[in-house]
Amino acid sequence: MAAVVVFFVCLAIFLVFSVSVVLSWGLLAVLPLLLSVLAVLLLYRRSPAGKRVCVLVLGDIGRSPRMQYHAISLAKEGFQVDLVGFSGSKPHQGVLNNNNISQHFLPKPPAFPKALPRFLHYILKAVSQSVQLLAVLLIQTEKPAYLLVQNPPAIPTLAIAWLVCLLRGTRFLIDWHNYGYTILGLALSPKHPLLKFSKWYEGFFGTLSSGNLCVTNAMRKDLLSKWGIKAVTMYDRPPLIFRSVETEEQHQLFCRLKSEYPVFGSRSGEADSKRTAFTVEAEDGTIRQIADRPALLVSSTSWTEDEDFSILLNALEVYEKSASKEGCQLPDLICAITGKGPQKEYYQGLIAKKNFQHVQICTPWLTAEDYPKLLGSSDLGVCLHYSSSGLDLPMKVVDMFGCGLPVCAIHFNCLHELVKHEENGLVFHNEQELAKQIQDLLAGFPKTQDKLKTFRDNLQSFQSLRWDECWKDNVLPLLKT
Repeated sequence: MAAVVVFFVCLAIFLVFSVSVVLSWGLLAVLPLLLSVLAVLLLYRRSPAGKRVCVLVLGDIGRSPRMQYHAISLAKEGFQVDLVGFSGSKPHQGVLNNNNISQHFLPKPPAFPKALPRFLHYILKAVSQSVQLLAVLLIQTEKPAYLLVQNPPAIPTLAIAWLVCLLRGTRFLIDWHNYGYTILGLALSPKHPLLKFSKWYEGFFGTLSSGNLCVTNAMRKDLLSKWGIKAVTMYDRPPLIFRSVETEEQHQLFCRLKSEYPVFGSRSGEADSKRTAFTVEAEDGTIRQIADRPALLVSSTSWTEDEDFSILLNALEVYEKSASKEGCQLPDLICAITGKGPQKEYYQGLIAKKNFQHVQICTPWLTAEDYPKLLGSSDLGVCLHYSSSGLDLPMKVVDMFGCGLPVCAIHFNCLHELVKHEENGLVFHNEQELAKQIQDLLAGFPKTQDKLKTFRDNLQSFQSLRWDECWKDNVLPLLKT
């Protein structure tokens, strides 16, 4: 909406100016000016774009893996890529080290007074981001043949992207990760006018696109039935950095992490450079796993409203009580919760109040290189992502599966397109089911891992199909039409 308002305000100003000049000077006097402006716009649209693609995400580039993978794949195919988004987390090395990829960072939106009504805050933020996007896309970047934009967020991204493509004669491509209006619906009532407008807006600008990608077959069908938008399903697939990790590499990772996160260090509490909570270096230099090591559970969260971390925290409380019983076969458990987000400090406060004896929780923030290694070194993953639309899939599970890591994931409508219950992981509906699943899978660990091993074996076929192959089959054809 902001883009449309800005566009028509500018158009109105131009028309008023033109009319005033015409009335003052006459039509013949202003006609050369009008023809010159029209000629410049036509030449601008028809100027060759070359083999160049602009990839746009209105978010932290470093925390937008799928768009980074798009950029890397495009660069491999010989495209010059302008990757536009916010700075923040360190991007993938494949982005940083590629001469065909240029990053263009958007300035952060100005801070508006908290006393402003939420509706007015939305409008001001959308207007400021519209101006910033127009400045970067029209001035800082060269004309691309294609503009590939991530959705959501939809406002103001879709309108601005469409307007830029209109002005530049560029093909407008959308990669649908979810629906923006369903995420907005987490904070607004179903009858809120802003929510109704957001849904209309998303569908309107979606139909103006030249091509569309989406993340599930369920979303592909929904786009077609809801708005008549034809999309190609491009499932998230892990790149090769997400893989199983050998014991030696696990040991190196834990040795690096234990200086900042003591839970990864020796269980004795004594400083030991050759021992971690899970591995030890023998006198001959060989690395082995400790026989009575704890289990390592990992979960990645954005610490937002669509991921209820209390479900895992309550399940761990049940695990603690069960592990405290005499004769229990449950191992001690180290739980690493990675990620950044608005509710992280709140839950860190709750965690600090726990007096667990058999469960330890840490909340590390890892580099893009160490995160896959932690997944590949873990014994079990937990996913709390609950889709706002019921039509997208959690990329964190894709990453875990790429590392051969079995997962317990909370149920939602299309999760079965990724997690096959009792085949490559387990699906739960509440904290009671999650608590039981964790205990069933880890009973007798590390000596007994029958079910975990079955899941790992079944994940080998998933691990064999990677991002590059899927991208060439599904995305590259859109750039040749």
